[in-house]
Amino acid sequence: MTEYVDWRGQQVRVSAETIEAVLRAMDVDTIDPEAARARKEHEPWLRMLPPTVVTIQGQPHWVPVHVTHGDPVEVWVELEDGAVRHVQQVDHWVEPREIDGRWIGQATFAVPEHLPLGYHRLRARSGDAGAGAHLVVTPGWLGLPERADVRRLWGFATQLYSVRSGGSWGLGDLTDLTDLAVWSASELGADYVLVNPLHAAEPLAPLEPSPYLPSSRRFFNPIYLRVERIPEYAALPADERDAVDQLVAQLRPWLTPQDPVDRDASWTAKRAALRIVHAARRTAGRELDYAAYIRREGDALTDFATWNVLAEDHGNDVREWPDAYRRHDGPAVAEFAAAHADRIDFECWLQWVLDEQLQQAQAKAEGAGMRLGIMHDLAVGVHPGGADAWRLQDVYAQGVRVGAPPDPYNQLGQDWSQPPWRPDRLAELGYLPFRDLIGAVLRHAGGVRVDHVIGLFRLWWIPADGPPDEGTYVRYDHTALIGVLALEAHRAGAVVVGEDLGLVPPESRGYLASRGVLGTSVLWFEQDHDGPKPAEQWREWSLASVTTHDFPPTAGYLAGDQVRLQHQLGILEGDLDDELAAARAEVDHWLGEVRSRGLLPDDADTDEVVRALHRYLTLSPARLLCLALTDAVGDRRTQNQPGTTDEYPNWRVPLAGPDGVPLPLEAVFTSDRARALADCVRKAQPGHR
Repeated sequence: MTEYVDWRGQQVRVSAETIEAVLRAMDVDTIDPEAARARKEHEPWLRMLPPTVVTIQGQPHWVPVHVTHGDPVEVWVELEDGAVRHVQQVDHWVEPREIDGRWIGQATFAVPEHLPLGYHRLRARSGDAGAGAHLVVTPGWLGLPERADVRRLWGFATQLYSVRSGGSWGLGDLTDLTDLAVWSASELGADYVLVNPLHAAEPLAPLEPSPYLPSSRRFFNPIYLRVERIPEYAALPADERDAVDQLVAQLRPWLTPQDPVDRDASWTAKRAALRIVHAARRTAGRELDYAAYIRREGDALTDFATWNVLAEDHGNDVREWPDAYRRHDGPAVAEFAAAHADRIDFECWLQWVLDEQLQQAQAKAEGAGMRLGIMHDLAVGVHPGGADAWRLQDVYAQGVRVGAPPDPYNQLGQDWSQPPWRPDRLAELGYLPFRDLIGAVLRHAGGVRVDHVIGLFRLWWIPADGPPDEGTYVRYDHTALIGVLALEAHRAGAVVVGEDLGLVPPESRGYLASRGVLGTSVLWFEQDHDGPKPAEQWREWSLASVTTHDFPPTAGYLAGDQVRLQHQLGILEGDLDDELAAARAEVDHWLGEVRSRGLLPDDADTDEVVRALHRYLTLSPARLLCLALTDAVGDRRTQNQPGTTDEYPNWRVPLAGPDGVPLPLEAVFTSDRARALADCVRKAQPGHR
C-alpha cells in the first residue's frame, strides 16, 4: 500500500524508499517502473489459467481463461477422488489485447457451484496448448464442529512450559497437558485447553524463549516430550534406564520464585536421554508405524531434520552458515544428508514420538468429556534464520521483516524480525505451505487460535535497514487464506479463533464472522466511548476472557502490577502516579459495571473480584469462554511484558500461587480456588455438567 490510515486516523503516505524496498523483495523491477507496471498488467493475460482458484462451495465463481483470440478452449475439473466435471463457458465478452504482436482473448468459465470441498485441479486445453491450476473449494461457514455446537463452551488457557508436575523435566510437557485436560474435563466440565504455540525451536541451547519466534511452525518442539512415556523407555536395559533417570535427577525439580524456567538445562538433559531411547530396538509393529509416519510427512520432515543436524554443526542461525549450506536444495546439503543419515533419523524420530504424545493428549481430553480438546496457538511467523525460513526460502520475501505500525501502546512501531510470506509465491504453490502448516497444527487438536489473524489480510513489511515506523502494509488474498484455514479446520473437525485485538479494520472482523471464524473479546478491551461495553453487546462468535498472556493475571492487573513493572523496567512513558491513577480508574469503571449487575459486593476481596469478573463473562453471548490458569490459582506475574526482551523473564515464569511460590500441577488439581473460579462459568452453562 502506498498510503494507509494510522492509529490517530491520519492519512500517511509511504516513502518511495519503502515502496521500492518492498517491491524488490517481490522481485519487481524498480529501475523502470513503467515497464514493471506493464508486465504486471499483462501477466494474467500471458497465462491460460491463473495459478490458483479458490472458491466457496455453493457460490458462483467465474474463471478467466486466456488463449489466442478466436481459438476454442475446453475447461474441466479433476477432483481429488479422480472424477472429472465439465466446466461451462458463460457469455461474458471481454475485449482482446495485443501483447508482443499476439492477440489474446479472454473466455470466461463458471466453476460448478456444488463441487465437493477439497483440493482439486482445474484443466484447460486449446489446440496443442494446455494448462493446469490449483482449485480449492472451501466451506462458506465453519463455526463450531457438530459435537461442540452447543450454546456455550468454556476452557482453560495456559502456558504449558510454566505448568510443571513432579514428573516433568523442569518445565511442563505433553503428559502434564494430558493430565490437565483430563482433570479439567472430568472434574470441572471444561471443553478445551488452549496452550501456547508448541512450534519447534532450535536443536541446541541457547533456545529462543519466545514460543512466538519458532524455528518452524510446521513441526513441534520436542522439549515438550515426556521421555518416560515413550514405549521404548520401558524396554531399556537397566543400566540405560538408570542413565536416563540420572539425567532427570540432576535437574532441580522446583525453582525458587526468583528463578525463571530454564529451557536450556531442561532440553540439554532431555535431549541426551532421548538419544538413549532412540537407540533402543523397536518392535516390528512400531517400525511399520514409524515408516508410515516418515512417508506421510515426506520431504518437509527430512528437510526440517536436515536443518536441525546442520544447526548442530554450524549454529542455530542459517544466516551465519557457510554459503554451501544456505540453500536446502543445494548439492552440498544433499551430500551432508547422505553422510549423516543416523543423526537425521534421530530428528525425524523426535517428531514421530511427539506426534504420538500429541495424539494421546487429544484422545484423553476427548475421552474425559471435552467437546473440543486441545486448542493450539499459531504464531504469526518464524525466526529469520530458522528451519522454515531455510527450507521455504523461495516462499519468504527477502530483505524485509514483519512488524506492526505505531499504535497507542507502542508509538515507535514494532519489529518482530520475522520474514513474511510472499503472496504471489503462495498463490503459485496453491497455498500448499499454508495448507500443510494448518493441517499439521490441527492433526491432533480440536481448535487453533491464530495469533494476529489480521495478518491473513495484510502484514506490515519493514525494509531490512529501516525502523519499524517506516514500513507499509502488503495485502494478502484473505479469501484464499481464510478459505484454506476453514477447509483444514472443517476436515479436522476443529474450531478457529482469530486473535483480532488492536488495530483491526471493522470489515476484516466482519469477513471473519461471515466465514465462521471466531474473534477474541478481552474484558479490559471491550470499551466504547462511555466506558465499559455491556456484556450483552459483545460478539457472539468470539472467545471471551478477562485477560491475556500479555497482561498480568487478573489479580495483578487489579493492583496495577503492569504499571509498576513498566516503571521498574524503564519503559513507562508517563508519570508513575498518573499512570497508576489511570489504571485504577479503568478498573473502577469495570468494577462499577460488575456491581451494577449484582455480581460483586462492596467489601469483596481479590479472589471474589476475580470470580465476579468471570461471572460477568457469562452475561455475554460469546460462544467460548476462556479462563487463564494463572487466574485459577491466584498467580500475579505476567508471562510476557511487551517492549522487553531480556529485561524481564518473558515466557519463562513458572505457574505460582498468590504468594509467588511455584505451584506444582498436583496442587492445581486439589485447589479450592481453581474449582471456585471454574464454578463461576460452569454453573452458568445451560445444562451444566
